[in-house]
Amino acid sequence: MSSLILLLQTSFRNIFSSFLNVVIGLIILFGTLFFVVGGSMVDSMDKSMSRSIIGSIAGNAQVYQASSTDSPALFEGWQIPDLDPIPDFSKVKGPLMSDPNVAAVVPEGINTAIVVYGNTIDQILEKLRKAETNHEPKEKIESLKSHIRQMVSVIQTDMGKLDKIASKGAMDPEAYKDISKASSPAFWDSFNKDPFGHLEFLENKIAYLVPDSDQIFLSYVGTDLDSFTKSFDRLQIVDGQAVPKGHRGMLLSKYVYENQFKLKAANRLDQIREAVVEKNKKIAKDPDLQDLIKQNRNQTREIVLQLDPLSTQKVMAVLQTTLGSKETDLPKLLSAFFDTNDDNFLGRYKVFYDQIAPYLELYRLKPGEMLTIKAYTKSGFVQAVNVKIYGTFQFKGLEKSSTAGSMSLMDLMSFRDLYGYVTPEKIAETKSLEKAAGAQFVSRDKAEADLFGGSDVEQTTQTKINDKTEMGGGTKLKRADLVNRVYSADEMEQGVAMGAAILLKDPSKLKETMKNLQAICDKDNLGLKVIDWQKAAGNLGQFVFVAKFILYLATAIIFVVALVIINNAVVMATLQRVREIGTMRAIGAQRTFVLSMVLIETVVLGLVFGTVGVCLGSGFVLWLGHSGVPAGNDFLYFFFSGPRLYPGLSVGSLIGAFVVVLLVTCLSALYPAVMATRVQPIQAMASED
Repeated sequence: MSSLILLLQTSFRNIFSSFLNVVIGLIILFGTLFFVVGGSMVDSMDKSMSRSIIGSIAGNAQVYQASSTDSPALFEGWQIPDLDPIPDFSKVKGPLMSDPNVAAVVPEGINTAIVVYGNTIDQILEKLRKAETNHEPKEKIESLKSHIRQMVSVIQTDMGKLDKIASKGAMDPEAYKDISKASSPAFWDSFNKDPFGHLEFLENKIAYLVPDSDQIFLSYVGTDLDSFTKSFDRLQIVDGQAVPKGHRGMLLSKYVYENQFKLKAANRLDQIREAVVEKNKKIAKDPDLQDLIKQNRNQTREIVLQLDPLSTQKVMAVLQTTLGSKETDLPKLLSAFFDTNDDNFLGRYKVFYDQIAPYLELYRLKPGEMLTIKAYTKSGFVQAVNVKIYGTFQFKGLEKSSTAGSMSLMDLMSFRDLYGYVTPEKIAETKSLEKAAGAQFVSRDKAEADLFGGSDVEQTTQTKINDKTEMGGGTKLKRADLVNRVYSADEMEQGVAMGAAILLKDPSKLKETMKNLQAICDKDNLGLKVIDWQKAAGNLGQFVFVAKFILYLATAIIFVVALVIINNAVVMATLQRVREIGTMRAIGAQRTFVLSMVLIETVVLGLVFGTVGVCLGSGFVLWLGHSGVPAGNDFLYFFFSGPRLYPGLSVGSLIGAFVVVLLVTCLSALYPAVMATRVQPIQAMASED
């Protein structure tokens, strides 16, 4: 014991005895600091990412048909996994809910769709058509007509400008004739005599001259919306309302709503403001912000076409006052208004939303309106469904994440229609068509004879088709019937589902619960496979594994380098102490004493500097935990589960740091220690001479 105390005292005395010891200590200090900070960051990101994935779509676990070619990949964008459907969700929900740790089982399926929007003039023409059809007040009809006449004038002016710079023959001569006709007083004087004929001309001959129609690609989750809303408590309704229980309908992601359905100029202004106000960026130094400003300067037509004559005069007055200009050309005024810099941007932003936006349709779609969605079914053909948009939603803490905000929510019945699965309405419609057409079942072995071989072919009577019948006399499914129909919970559940999210009461028991659920699936022959949230997230869920691998690889490289440097340094230090060690051997020190001395000195050196590194690393992590690490982009926003990551100290990283320090110092000191035991007393005398 006395020898150990002596060795420890000697070790502490020799820590700063040479420059080599300081070099060794600094290498160990940096390595432990990196390990503590890196490990705490990765563990914190793991917890944050799990909150993002679990709280948005995945749940704690997912189940899907085990026979599927792929596994769920909930965040893979347009790469929809090839999953076999669960034939009847109601038959698997009960067994899965039998586990006491399961809080909810929510049916889910992912698909993508296309939404095609007409251009600005299409939308105004549609409003005028509805006004004429419904015999709305004359003042409203005249206002819409005046708006369309101004649109025609804008198009005619743009065509004239294009004609001056385009090559001869670039424009269709018929287009000039059509636009001249649509702009003539005679055309509008005769409008009231045949409004629908004139509207047809405008729709077919004029609207296509405005090439600003858009295709919006929409990703969505088909689910039981009531169950989803209750189970995922991070979901917040932003605009409109939740879809009423049992109704068909859709909730658009607020992120998608802002970026896909909002007036482009307004959306660009929002992006610039976010960068300037929240990220403290400077327009003068940021090329991306300068590009957004350039787009707003050059792309003013969308705003010009939205304004009717009265609104045009009011907006021009606002712009002239703001700019101190007498210019009367609206596009030039708008271009000058959008030419912003760090000094005037926030002022112009306020003017736009306070004084100009009230005259514009900022969003193409409003809560409560219908949206026609087209998607490819599993069979490969295109299916279309009209869905009412009840509102928008976001996940709390993930408001600006493109990853979490890329998915909208659709009711399960509409999802089944778009994916090509049979719903009760389709079954009823098919039976009605069969009955009206007199269709009969024909067996395979008699098909040829019954269809082509006999002479007494039954003659069918003609059936008149009107707006209340489909081909064959079947009852037509009315849009209003589908929108207003209320489905029971049994109807929702008794049908196909692509998979299901499982929410747990105690997430810490995830592995145990997954084993129990898989055992239930196997026992009841449900044909399901249970996976955790990381696997369900696809490549995104493996990010933490990659981050940990990089961390451990970098740490290993640092400590391998440290191992070599420390080994060489200790060897050099040992050679410098040959006389000292030889003298100790001459006065009776045993080899074990010398071996212990070198090992303990190196380990003490490592532990002292390692402790300093752990303390510095812990202090840095605690500081970061207070101030937070800002998410520099949408990708990190999702992984941080919010705008900032607030890391916490990881006990595993602290323990791991000390273990690695001990291992590295022991290994690096082993060879020099063995070498020191071979020093003979004669060497001490020789060096003394």
